[in-house]
This record gives sequence, C-alpha cells and structure tokens, in this order.
Amino acid sequence: MKAKIFMLCVSLVLLTTNMSAQWTVVDPSNLAQGIVNTTRNVTQTTTTATNMINNFKEVQKVYNQGKQYYDALKAVNNLVKDARKVQKTILMVGEISDIYVNNFQKMMSDPNYSIDELNAIASGYAKLLEQSNDVLNELKGVVNISTLSLTDKDRMEVVDNCHDSMVSYRNLVRYYTNKNIGVSYLRAKKKGETARVNALYGNPNERYW
Repeated sequence: MKAKIFMLCVSLVLLTTNMSAQWTVVDPSNLAQGIVNTTRNVTQTTTTATNMINNFKEVQKVYNQGKQYYDALKAVNNLVKDARKVQKTILMVGEISDIYVNNFQKMMSDPNYSIDELNAIASGYAKLLEQSNDVLNELKGVVNISTLSLTDKDRMEVVDNCHDSMVSYRNLVRYYTNKNIGVSYLRAKKKGETARVNALYGNPNERYW
C-alpha cells in the first residue's frame, strides 16, 4: 500500500497542465535531451557570430517549451515528502537549463569570447546537461510502476541518491558559468571595461545562481 501511495504521488509530479487546464503526461528527460541535441547542432554548424545567434534560437525554442512544464510543476503542492524530493530533482534540471540558456545568450553578445570559445562553452553545457539527464532517467526507472523488484527502502535510497547527484550537477553548472564569466571579466579588466561585464552579467552578489 505504501508503494502504491508513493507511485500515485510521483505520477502527480510527472503531470503538468496546458492552458485549458487539461492534464497531460510529460517526460522531462525528453525536454532536457532536446536542449542537448539542439546545442550540439549549434556547435557543429556555427562558424560566425551571426550564424551562432540564429542557430541558438532553436535551443531557446526547446527551452521555452520545457519552461512551461517546469513552471507548472513548481505550482504542484501538497505532495508527500518522497514525492516532493522527486519534484525538486526534476526542477533542478529546469534550473540547469535556465542557467545555461540565459547566460549563454549573454555570452554570445560578449566580445571577450571568440566563436571557438563559445562553441567550447556550449559543448560543456551540453555535456553537463546530458549527465544530469542521465540522473533523471535513473530516477524515472525507479518511479516506473513496473519496477516491482525494489523494496520501498531501496526505492527511497535511489530517489535520495538521484536528488543528491542532481544538486551536485546544479552546483557544477553554477561553478562552470562563473568560471567562464570570470574569463571575460579578467579580459575586460585589462581593457578597463569591467563595468560593461558587470552590467551584462551582474556582479557576483547580484547573480541569482
């Protein structure tokens, strides 16, 4: 009975609403993989700044589609503790996507990066997002109703481990972002343009991540 209650709560976490308030099932791992795939396409086809900006619009399109799901998921309340942890884990994938897309969009307008450097940065984000998506797929495996070989205790341990792993990836993406912005800041400092970099990204105390 406990397992059935948990599965019911998790099913609620994996649901989101559309504008007409109808409930549909969404696989968040597909949303994350979509960003990974479009990012790889950007890095493989980009040769100029204009080309990159145009190609990145596809990444933003996939991101905006996923954002509707994550925003709806945030509004889901009254979950039991274990289902809440599943919810938080999924939402961290959305947060990782937020950090990547919003900051890389700014980096594309930053003259302190070359096209090759931007491609490398985007590839790094894609790798981190893909690795976090692997954790999400592991989580999906244990909340699947057909996974009956695990005990409640074993299932909860996997949920806890996935949550902790996702926290680590979220923090790593924050660190990766700050390190790359730091490169721009150091280059700007040599040119006396730190005010421009702070205006673009915000100073460290102002950055939400």
